Amino acid sequence: TYPFVGGPKVGKSFFMAQLGYHVSTGLPLWERTAHPCTVLYLALEDTHVHLQKRLSMMFGVSSVDNYHIATSAKTLRDGLDGQLDSFMGKRPDTKLIIVDTLQKVREVGGESYSYANDYEIITRLKQFSDKHNICILAVHHTRKQSAEDLFDTISGTNGLLGAADGAYLMHKGKRTDRDGILEIVGRDQQDQRLHLSFHQERWLWELTRTETELWKEPPDPLLEAVAKLLTPEAPEWVGSASSLIDGLDGMDIQPNVLTRKLNVGADRLWNEYGIRIESSRSHIGRTIKLALDATKA
Repeated sequence: TYPFVGGPKVGKSFFMAQLGYHVSTGLPLWERTAHPCTVLYLALEDTHVHLQKRLSMMFGVSSVDNYHIATSAKTLRDGLDGQLDSFMGKRPDTKLIIVDTLQKVREVGGESYSYANDYEIITRLKQFSDKHNICILAVHHTRKQSAEDLFDTISGTNGLLGAADGAYLMHKGKRTDRDGILEIVGRDQQDQRLHLSFHQERWLWELTRTETELWKEPPDPLLEAVAKLLTPEAPEWVGSASSLIDGLDGMDIQPNVLTRKLNVGADRLWNEYGIRIESSRSHIGRTIKLALDATKA
């Protein structure tokens, strides 16, 4: 499950339409192999007429058998999961679902942009993608403020990235530029930077060159300290964030920051140390539970 992020009018939807066609037909994209399968494209800010025109300009077709496009869907609160389950039941060969945009399917409420809410939205999509062994791309937008790290310009909180398997970020120097850059980051993979050029006549993104940087996640002192608390002889710990801080050597951190960092690092805590983390709230406050799986540790 990957957010696909970019500013307004940067060309995200053109790329989504292009990607969906390549995957559904098995046509290689930029010399990269595509295995043909069913694709569902939720183009929730577009019309069928516009999408048919786009496919016609790009590939000379108005539809493809394995390429299913919908321009409306329920929100996650109102039953999107059920709609997607129903589609998967009819088309079990589906391997890619594109949600364009994430804003159209997220719940609307007072906490819509809280860390917990952002994390929950991506977690629900990831649970679905893991259940069906598929890829979900959730198109999202950047905020106007600049940042030293481009991925910090993603609109919302760090919860969107904390729960995802990685992210794509498309950007340009200026909105009117034909050339763009696609940044790719993810767990257990190389970071990549793809230099692209938009073909004005065919409405297609073309690859001009690739930069690849070997990816290695640096050690996280907090996760290492937490991992030392559990042993095969004492494989479980339960308590508050404050009491957990008391048990960690040399950790000067606030309880709310600790909870947030553990939520972000939950997958890494499991993959690297075999420790599952659960958080629950009761009348006496929030409780953290850590459990070591001896077979994975």
